Amino acid sequence: MSQPNKVAIVTGASRGIGRAIASRLASDGFAVVVNYVSNPAEAEQAVGEISASGGQAVAIQADVSKAGDVTGLFEQTEKRFGGVDVLVNNAGIMDLKALSDTPDELFERTFAINVHGTFNTIRAAAKVLRKGGRIINFSTSVLGLSLPTYGVYSASKAAVEALTKTAAKEFRGKNITVNAVAPGPTATDLFLRGKSAGEVENFKKMPPLERLGTPEDVANVVSFLAGKDGAWINGQTIRANGGMV
Repeated sequence: MSQPNKVAIVTGASRGIGRAIASRLASDGFAVVVNYVSNPAEAEQAVGEISASGGQAVAIQADVSKAGDVTGLFEQTEKRFGGVDVLVNNAGIMDLKALSDTPDELFERTFAINVHGTFNTIRAAAKVLRKGGRIINFSTSVLGLSLPTYGVYSASKAAVEALTKTAAKEFRGKNITVNAVAPGPTATDLFLRGKSAGEVENFKKMPPLERLGTPEDVANVVSFLAGKDGAWINGQTIRANGGMV
């Protein structure tokens, strides 16, 4: 492949918000790594759509909760495209249960992917991200609502926000920004799974704009943070939720 000017890794990019982000960054001129963990067909489909639109993309498998996989992800990206400029930490899980009903396995898996995964990729990016690079993590606007059953998920995202602020300061002198995006309810399979029509309608009514967000709404915010116009935003969490909180 020819060497592009800018390269972005988007974790968990085979579907949903991650896929919309990969597509948007490709249209912005980035060569995009579509990271996935368990569905190569969807990842390759995302790559095919980007290529058909004139962009550059490859699919690379890696489980972000495993440090070795993350090291391989960055090494393969550098081999394919010559470097890394943007890391989007979109990969995550949201399995909801009341705290009293949450098994250890669910707690540990949530933190392994949402927190340890973010830590693993930030640590790897610190070694290779080119000057002027961007790291964009993912939190959630549910942190401002304290909804029942969201306790473990919200706690994992609170940790991500803490990592975001600290990393932004630790990258001093490298011209690298670190921010987080905190979507509100967004119309993806991850969000809609297990919810009744009535529950979905209630979530639609929460923001003053009276609708669910779309993956493209969130991708627009990531595009801003990854582009030249977002260069002065650092150590912040942008709550993309239509005014819900």
